Amino acid sequence: MQKSSHLFEQMQTIAVDMQNKIGEAIRNSPAKDIEKNVRAMMNQGFQKMDLVTREEFDLQSRVLAKTREKLEVLEEKVTALEKKS
Repeated sequence: MQKSSHLFEQMQTIAVDMQNKIGEAIRNSPAKDIEKNVRAMMNQGFQKMDLVTREEFDLQSRVLAKTREKLEVLEEKVTALEKKS
C-alpha cells in the first residue's frame, strides 16, 4: 500500500512539474510577442484609415434619421405654402 501511495505522490509531483514547465514555456514563447506586435500594427493601420467606432456610427445614423424626418416635414410645409400662393 505504501508503494502505491509513494508512486502516486511521484506521479503527482511529475505532473505538477510538467504543468509548471509548460506554463513557463507558454509565457516565454515568442507567440505572445508576435500577437502583441500584430495588434499594435493593426491599431496603427486602423488609426491611419480614420475609422469610426460602432457607437459613433450608430449615433450618427440616428442623427441622420431625425434630420431626414425634419427635412420631410419641412418639404411638406413648403409644398403646402406653394399651393396656397
